[in-house]
Amino acid sequence: MSAETSDLTKVDSAVSGLSSSPTEEKKGHRRASSSAAGVYNINDLEKEGKELQIAKETQKLNWKLNTSPATLDDKETLKKFLTTPPVKKIDLHFPLGLEVTARNMKGVTIKDALDAIHKQFKKKADDELELPVLAGFEWDKEESWTRLIVHQKKEGAPSSGGKKKNKKDTYDE
Repeated sequence: MSAETSDLTKVDSAVSGLSSSPTEEKKGHRRASSSAAGVYNINDLEKEGKELQIAKETQKLNWKLNTSPATLDDKETLKKFLTTPPVKKIDLHFPLGLEVTARNMKGVTIKDALDAIHKQFKKKADDELELPVLAGFEWDKEESWTRLIVHQKKEGAPSSGGKKKNKKDTYDE
């Protein structure tokens, strides 16, 4: 038994001769943040008292919450930042209490917000949703600086590229 203990002390003494733990040596090699310049943390904006502006394009989308944002025709609108100044993440609060978070280290775009909402509603059928169409977002700094309120409506405005009525049905000839 004493022979085993002496072997262990030799191993222990070899270990104690090593320099500090490897985690301390790697401190200088931390990966740089992938966030873009000019993109803010929403909590910093609240401390500075900077106001948020929401992209007005969200009100014209007439997007159904349970359909993919990729089905929207206006691809350019999806690329725009949801807020000005752009933020890394923002909570989207529904009137019934549901809250989803849209994140993008390069700035949350309209598409990021729609993706976050769609993830919650994609399995719902049209008739399960009381208000299935996005009406827009509202930022109420009095209620909460860090979240947007999601407004919904019963149905979207008729789109210009929708189905056209067949003229044969309107005339009795």
